Amino acid sequence: MNKAILMGRLTRDPELRTTQSGVPVVQFTLAVDRRFKNQNGERQADFISCQAWRQTAEFIAKYFQKGAKLAVVGSIQTGSYEKNGQTVYTTDVVVEEAYFVEAKRQQDGQYSPAPQTGRSPQSGRGADNSGARQQDNSFDSFMPGPADDTSLPFDL
Repeated sequence: MNKAILMGRLTRDPELRTTQSGVPVVQFTLAVDRRFKNQNGERQADFISCQAWRQTAEFIAKYFQKGAKLAVVGSIQTGSYEKNGQTVYTTDVVVEEAYFVEAKRQQDGQYSPAPQTGRSPQSGRGADNSGARQQDNSFDSFMPGPADDTSLPFDL
């Protein structure tokens, strides 16, 4: 099984490009904080190289910019190429799904607080072509049934 789940901040604006055959691709780096602080009390981060293709690439390029927090699901892919006679080895996360983690940025560059209506920020999945969607996590309409009701909601 090869599955990577990451949440971090974009180190630069993602730039959408297309291959010679017209397939959209975006490469970006996520700064992912480590769980623990070092001996000096400072939190360190790992910088993970990622790439996304097709609708996922278009989704990331359209909705995210430098500093935005992003959650991704994908797989780890290794590769190599020759540069100046030396073999350079690469490790990337190939992103299959991308999700919003925090509220949209305001005009002044600051993130706005999460909505107070009980709704979460939009969640997008590029791999299944659903684009951005809004989820309703509100329990306002939840009506519990009678506590002592043992009847089934259907006839046997």
